[in-house]
This record gives sequence, structure tokens and C-alpha cells, in this order.
Amino acid sequence: MIGKGILSGIVVCALLSGCGGKGPKMVQETPINGTIHISVDESFRPVIDSQIKVFESSFPNAHVIADYRSEAQCLRDLSTDSTRLVLVTRGLTPEEENFYDDSFHVRPRYGVLAFDAIAIIVNKAAKDSIFEPKDLQDMLSGADTKHLPVMDGVSATSTVRYAMDSILAGKPLGKNVTAARTSEDVINYVANNPRAVGFIGASWIADRNDPGDTSFNKNVIVAAVRCKTCLGTTYVRPYQANIALNRYPLVRSLYYILKESFSGVGNNFVNFLQYERGQLIFSKAYLWPAGMHFEVRDVQLSK
Repeated sequence: MIGKGILSGIVVCALLSGCGGKGPKMVQETPINGTIHISVDESFRPVIDSQIKVFESSFPNAHVIADYRSEAQCLRDLSTDSTRLVLVTRGLTPEEENFYDDSFHVRPRYGVLAFDAIAIIVNKAAKDSIFEPKDLQDMLSGADTKHLPVMDGVSATSTVRYAMDSILAGKPLGKNVTAARTSEDVINYVANNPRAVGFIGASWIADRNDPGDTSFNKNVIVAAVRCKTCLGTTYVRPYQANIALNRYPLVRSLYYILKESFSGVGNNFVNFLQYERGQLIFSKAYLWPAGMHFEVRDVQLSK
């Protein structure tokens, strides 16, 4: 009987991959070691690609795999076990917070990383590159038949949601609005169609061939829109100062929503985005960093 007991113990040890701890071990994820899949609003692809590149160079054993999707799909991904972090243009409603609390026993945290703008782009041969807000409303509603508005889809994207909620005040898009598959396709469409007017996120308008990212895409013209807060009639483009001072009228926020109940790669990546290096990358991509505070003062220049 004793011999059989010893034999049974040996068999159990073998099934457990060795009694001495010599079998394969699961690697515990830490903030600097592991892989996370995230879903990102496609209109932020250029700047988030840059963020991931710098983050992974700083933490070689931490990997961020980004899937670029429509905003609605990003939020659907967050309700799955495989996605712990999404980057979109809104936070969560109280009802959504309760859903994640009930379903995953974790209440996601979220916050603003940067302020973005919807840039209006036109063909280099276009006659109009200065617009009133009413002009944009007429284009998107179909009242204006002179221009051909194009967006990164006709439903589910953050750009479309912004256009319907903030430009059209809740009204649907007109049947004249053309749907491109991605923001890059919007740029290409506008570059090849003199009547086209594109609506894209500000991080797409930088000239990718400019090492300093200080000039606009040379294939299109970035249009100016009437200033929201200026005295007199002034038209402004989505430069960072105009975003920060609320001069440019088409501003939105970039949020993170993190569903991670432990200190893993997701928490580390969000911290990276919130602090100096991540904020500087947002700054280079035509966004206004939410975590870097600048004081604006009136000055008088002497002749």
C-alpha cells in the first residue's frame, strides 16, 4: 500500500510538470514586461504610431499592439476581455461605467490626454479656402451643392459623430457626403478632386516629409474657419495656439479609457502618454497637450 502511494505521488508530480518547479512557468505581466492590445480611433493613427514607437524604445520588453478602428468599434472592443485600453474622443457615461463594473468587476478610469481639432482640407486648385461655420453646415447637410464633402466614413466614426453633434446640431448628414475608408483616403480624395472638402483629425495634416513636423501636408490646403472668440472678423487654422485659446471652432478631446485592475503595460502606457515625453509627442502632432500647462500673457512690444 505504501509503495502504491509513493507511485501515485510521482505520477501527480509528473502531470504538474515536475515537483521541483523545473517545468515551464507563466511570465507575470508587469508595467515594463508584457504585451497589450489596444483599440484606437483611426483619426489619431499618426500620433499614436509615434507614441508607441517611442514607448517601446524606452521599454523594450513592453509591447503595445494597436488596432485602428472607428470610435464605435473601439468602445465595443472595450467590452471584451482582450482589450483593456481604448483611445477615443469621449469618456464613459454613468451607465457604461456601471456596465463594466457589473460585467468585469472593474470600474474603468478615463481622462483627457490632449485636445484635437477637426481640420478642413481643400484641393490646391480650390477657389474657397476660408469658411464660415454656416458654410460647413450647408456642405454637410446637402444645402451646398457646389462642394463635395468627404469624411472617414458615414457612420460610427468620431469625425462623423462630431459633424452631426457639433456642426449639424444633431441633424443627419446629407446624401451628398462621400465616405472614404480612412483619413489617408480622405486626403487622397481631396488632392485629386478640386471640388472636394475633407474633414479629418488634426494629426493627419502634418507634412510627413518634414522632419520637424512644422508644416502642413503639401498635397492639400488646410482651410481657415471663422474664429470662435476673436473680436472682429478673423479666420484661423487649427494651429495649437488657436486650439488652446479656443479660437478655432472645431475642437474635441482625446480620451484614454483604461480597464486594467492591476499595474500592467496598460497603466504604464497611459502614464507615458500623460507625462512629459508623451505630451511633447502630442505637441509635435498639432494637438494641444492636456497635461502641459502654459500661461498666456498680454505683452506690449516697444518700437
